Amino acid sequence: MEEYFLDFLLTLVIIIVAAKASGYLSTRLGQPSVLGELLAGILLGPTALNMLHAWPVFHGSEEVLAEFVTIMAELGVILLMLLAGLELQLSELLRSGRVAAMSGTLGVMLPLGLGWGTALLFGVSNEEALFLGLSLAATSVSISAQTLLELRVLRSRVGFALLGAAVLDDLLVILILSVTVILVGTAVGGVGGILLTLLRMIGYLGGAVVLGLWALPKLMIWINKLPVSQGTIAGALVFTLLFAWAAEVLGGIAAITGAFLVGLFMARLPFRDSIETGVSTLAYGFFVPIFFVNIGLQVNLRAIQGNAWWFALAITAVAVLSKILGCGFGAKLGGFSNREALQLGIGMVSRGEVGLIVASFALLQGLISQSSFSIAVFMIIVATLLTPPMLRAAFATERGGGKTAVTRS
Repeated sequence: MEEYFLDFLLTLVIIIVAAKASGYLSTRLGQPSVLGELLAGILLGPTALNMLHAWPVFHGSEEVLAEFVTIMAELGVILLMLLAGLELQLSELLRSGRVAAMSGTLGVMLPLGLGWGTALLFGVSNEEALFLGLSLAATSVSISAQTLLELRVLRSRVGFALLGAAVLDDLLVILILSVTVILVGTAVGGVGGILLTLLRMIGYLGGAVVLGLWALPKLMIWINKLPVSQGTIAGALVFTLLFAWAAEVLGGIAAITGAFLVGLFMARLPFRDSIETGVSTLAYGFFVPIFFVNIGLQVNLRAIQGNAWWFALAITAVAVLSKILGCGFGAKLGGFSNREALQLGIGMVSRGEVGLIVASFALLQGLISQSSFSIAVFMIIVATLLTPPMLRAAFATERGGGKTAVTRS
């Protein structure tokens, strides 16, 4: 066999064993398993052990391995969002629309403004500060969804509102990114380009809803009756990947949004439980642990040096507090109690895919420096690490500390 393939097999073995062992240890310490998996990734990454680049066992194939692992991780987050959607009912999610809209909007504007201002205070150029602020505005719904699943509160009023707010949050960030790129001159199109971006989003979401409510159930029921081995699971995976692909290519939004929508549509099917069981086995046994470990593998805390650490710590503190305050205040305006508003605000703290997309795009376009990019990644990682234990603490009083939670990843 090719050396690359053998190295890839060994890499997967190390990642999955590390993820499961650290996840188990994390739950033993009273924390969600995802926290341990994220820390395992940081330990294996360039911050500490630098597995892919420093271990001679990998025969110099680190770049190829990193790309393969990232692809597997992307599949993991898509499956995770499918499962999050399967846990919910569309009608219940829509009932949280007012809270989700207010929380999602304020949860974008406050971090964007405060992040922008904080970066300016540290002497960063206006353009670079704007993109750093935008990286603070995004939310990683996958981290919070996994934690809420473990705590068995995803189907709570807070859970429904959080997922709705997170989807709106990411849509707003992508739209603002498109507008910002046009305004700073790295893309052409002016007002027409902005309108085109908006129309792509609306067109995709409208088409997805029509297909998901009308065609998808009929096709899945037909597939379920076919004498095909695991045909229902295969059909669910095909539609998930197709909607995820269309979300980015046609709608210009994150692929995870498409996967989440498919889960919502399939949650209405009479055989929803069998789909969830089949997908859960595949996701939590293989792909999802790779996703969480890979987040840690991508960060190199050694790249932040000297006075840049003060900037990194300041921007991270702003990232955490601005989400809690912005989203929490929006939830309060929507009718939530103080406790529910705090829980929702904490659930929106974690950053992830969209934040990394914004930071990576800005780096590739020469809009931010390598140092600012490392700081943005540091902020994303720390905010992501803080969210699971903060969420557990926020729900602990009413749930007796969350001791009945089931670890699934």
